[in-house]
Amino acid sequence: MTRLLPRTLFGQMVVILLAGLMVSYLVGTWINASDRAQAARAIGGYAATQRIANLARLIDEAPEAWRDRIVAAASDPTLRVSLSSSQPPATVGETPDAADLLIRDYLAEQLPAAMAARLYVAVSGATGQQFARPGHPMPMMGPWMHRAVGWRSLQAAIQLSDGQWLTFLAALPNTGPSISWQFTIAMAIMALIVVLASVWAVRRVTAPLGVLARAAERLGRDVNAPPVAEAGTREMRLAAHSFNEMQGRLQRLLENRTRMLAALSHDLRTPLTLLRLRTEGLHEGDERDRMLATIGELDAMIEATLKFARNEATAEPWRRTDMAALLASAVDDMADAGLPVTMEAAEPVVLECQPAALRRAISNLLDNAIKYGRSAHTRIATSPAAISIVIDDEGPGIPDADLRRVFEPFYRLEQSRSRETGGTGLGLSIALSVVQAHGGQITLINRPEGGLRATLSLPR
Repeated sequence: MTRLLPRTLFGQMVVILLAGLMVSYLVGTWINASDRAQAARAIGGYAATQRIANLARLIDEAPEAWRDRIVAAASDPTLRVSLSSSQPPATVGETPDAADLLIRDYLAEQLPAAMAARLYVAVSGATGQQFARPGHPMPMMGPWMHRAVGWRSLQAAIQLSDGQWLTFLAALPNTGPSISWQFTIAMAIMALIVVLASVWAVRRVTAPLGVLARAAERLGRDVNAPPVAEAGTREMRLAAHSFNEMQGRLQRLLENRTRMLAALSHDLRTPLTLLRLRTEGLHEGDERDRMLATIGELDAMIEATLKFARNEATAEPWRRTDMAALLASAVDDMADAGLPVTMEAAEPVVLECQPAALRRAISNLLDNAIKYGRSAHTRIATSPAAISIVIDDEGPGIPDADLRRVFEPFYRLEQSRSRETGGTGLGLSIALSVVQAHGGQITLINRPEGGLRATLSLPR
């Protein structure tokens, strides 16, 4: 069932509103149809009892010679009247139920006391007769009519003043269709208005959530992105304010970390320089050379850390850039330096990015492939959703357990990343930081034919 529901909050709220509207529509239609049928039966019952009472008084007061003609004239498909001198039929016999008593009491109120004393009534639940609908407006009805709307036919027997029995057989009119086309059209128009108003209201309520979600995604790429506008409902203003406060705290945290890193790296340069000078004053030998090599490595690490801090502190503007030209420029610079790097021809692919930072990330990946994989071969792959720069090398690859760890700062593989070959362990960290700031990712896999493949993916 959950698979059929929309994935967005807007879609789910619209579905819930439409489901509630449909349920209320069906229930309202059922209530209207039931009430309409009950009202029609109540009107028919009222008309039948009134007619029986009027005819009974008229026939009782008419001369005996006129009675047969009045009975014949009064009989029609809706009410059959008969006059006899015998006892009333067995169907209006001696065991009245609650409905019989209710109707008998109502008829007794309309008849003289002498006739009311000899009144029998029977109510039936169904009839095979078909009758026309009454054309008179609904009069005031006693409370018993609302309690006796379930019956379909009525049989009554009244003894006249001269001892004759007047028998009536009446059936309620057919209520007809429970739902008319006018009612259906009116309900459809109201449902359409409610649906349009609901969709507009839901869109208005959920739109700020989309703005907040896009701001969170933008914050993941650029911590210095503009703050979210604090507008909308009170809850949305509070959420936007909290989001902006969080962004400000993140900015201050990163600024403090960058300044601390830069200051620490800078302060380390002075004692390291003194240590180098003292080491150079020692007698020449293997131990002196090893100490100088270690000092040189520390100096390279500090230089890389300073560069990393400067890169973090620098806010390069974003602009539209041809990624194919950017990659070709980095490849050409390395090829001119005599490094084994090649690139497949590619069509221009334009992307809004920070070109200098992205070129540095690409150069770091190419440099790693050349240093530890003997050569680098790169190409660009495009899809509707992303642009990917694929770099293959011919090295020994990386153990699967270390494919994620190599992105950690200062992490190096002892067997394949020898200290003598250079490298501080920050190249991949810097590249990953730059790519993630663009909303992308770097993945490393070992190729089945040998070597490592680094894929730099950027969303379009």
